[in-house]
Amino acid sequence: MNVENASARLDQKMGRLAGKTALITGAARGIGFSFARAYIDEGAAVAIADIDFDRATRSASELGDSCHAIRFDVTDPTSIEHGVVAAVDTLGGIDILINNAALFTAASIVDIDRDDFDSVFAVNVGGVLFTMQAVAKHMIERGQGGKIINMASQAGRRGEPMVAVYCATKAAVISLTQSAGLDLIKHRINVNAISPGVVDGEHWDGVDGHFARLENKQPGQKKAEVGALVPYGRMGTADDLTGMAVFLATDEANYVVAQTYNVDGGQWMS
Repeated sequence: MNVENASARLDQKMGRLAGKTALITGAARGIGFSFARAYIDEGAAVAIADIDFDRATRSASELGDSCHAIRFDVTDPTSIEHGVVAAVDTLGGIDILINNAALFTAASIVDIDRDDFDSVFAVNVGGVLFTMQAVAKHMIERGQGGKIINMASQAGRRGEPMVAVYCATKAAVISLTQSAGLDLIKHRINVNAISPGVVDGEHWDGVDGHFARLENKQPGQKKAEVGALVPYGRMGTADDLTGMAVFLATDEANYVVAQTYNVDGGQWMS
């Protein structure tokens, strides 16, 4: 066994992200929290960046000494700047960013509210772009490359009658991932995205509530309907996404650039 293979085997034993640091937005709960837990299990140190700082603190405490809470509002440029600085100071640098913070909204085209539109775009598009920008500047200055993972959605692959605004934001995330990926790879910063399907949990509880109101459905009815349509046979879980999130953060993904991966139980093929 040569030295390089021996080193790779040692790294694998220690964890695929051993010695790495990650900033994950919107990670106080749900999918982001599952990502944080998976990264820590793989040896990384993680900053949970969330507007709900109290819950972020509780979540970080639950995950142990390798996890830290950062106050972070992705719609506020000052908060982004201070949050990135705090993460760098706490972790010693940022190797990985997951842009996970997002909002959902639903309405008919004729009922879309301008304030609601602005709020969702501010988080889902502006938050992704300007958090990515701030972290990329740090990564470029540091000179060690990095991995940026944006959370898209199958909603960004198509339109939906009642979900025009959310679909548009996630389509924008896919496009931003392509543009940023092509721009930043010269600095050895890989930008890619994950496109989940329907994922059970707090997020989809809220989605179900929207459709209960808009389509006069019983609570839980929409979830049951969409789950039955997944080729895999059920809705996804947050843990179904962690394998891709870990892979895209490792050196195994060094030659993967500007891609959006569907992790959706077979709902969308591209």
